[in-house]
Amino acid sequence: MNLKFILANILMAGILSSCGNTQLKHDAAGIFEADEVIVSSEVSGKLLQLNLKEGDVLQKDSLVAVIDALPINLQQRRLESQIVSLGQKTQDVQPQVKLLKDQIAVLQTQLDNLYYERNRIENLIKADAATQKQLDDYNFQIETVKKQIAVDQQQIAVQVNNVSTANRTILSDTDPLKKQIAELKDTENRTKVYNPINGTVLTKYAMAGEVTTAGKALYKIADLSTIILRTYITGDQLPAVKLGQTVKVFIDKDEKSYQEYPGTITMISDKAEFTPKTIQTKEERANLVYAVKVTVKNDGYLKIGMYGEIQFK
Repeated sequence: MNLKFILANILMAGILSSCGNTQLKHDAAGIFEADEVIVSSEVSGKLLQLNLKEGDVLQKDSLVAVIDALPINLQQRRLESQIVSLGQKTQDVQPQVKLLKDQIAVLQTQLDNLYYERNRIENLIKADAATQKQLDDYNFQIETVKKQIAVDQQQIAVQVNNVSTANRTILSDTDPLKKQIAELKDTENRTKVYNPINGTVLTKYAMAGEVTTAGKALYKIADLSTIILRTYITGDQLPAVKLGQTVKVFIDKDEKSYQEYPGTITMISDKAEFTPKTIQTKEERANLVYAVKVTVKNDGYLKIGMYGEIQFK
């Protein structure tokens, strides 16, 4: 009886020992991460608004921050005033042209009268009632008036050309000023910061009321609906995996069990690297490993930095 009792105890201990061994046999393990985006300001200025806090779930293209645009608006107004001032410096050629045209009209009337008198003298000469000298005098006056009309017409062309050239020189500064205004308007549009992706705010780096600078981080955000398990495999394991392959992903549920998730291999490194000190692999003494990314749908329990394990089959 004592022998049977001893054998029964040994068998029971073996069964209990087997049931208590819940260590998962995994092919690789790693740390969960996400594609994080650091959102920065594109312009410098005082933060009037920063409507977010850590843990907020933000929608893509939602307005999250507003930077004071008053200094930019003042620069625009100054440049617009310069454009108006340039316009006031230009000359109007029309009064001078009108004066010359009025002179031409008077001369044209005189010319018409001279033509009439010349015709009358020509008729009188035929009747021997006038002299050739009288006719020559009218011809000389006609030519004089015609020359004066030509001079006035030439002066009109010269005045128009001179004023146009002067105005073009003055207004040549308008285009650069307009381009500066366009750049300022673009900068003004960038004083509003829009969230680039759907995701959860991980870290907030600034507060409303602070003065920020271009390129300074405002907050960090990541889409946690899908999370990535970065792991490493050895060269011996490499032939057993492929892109798009479905694998089993495990996390610790409690001290004795695991929570299983389906995962998909979305990246396999094409180059080997030395084993990272913080990563465990199937073969701990392997010198060279390949990075693998496994994408997992997150039910809310998966966190960045959490440890996970995978099985290929």
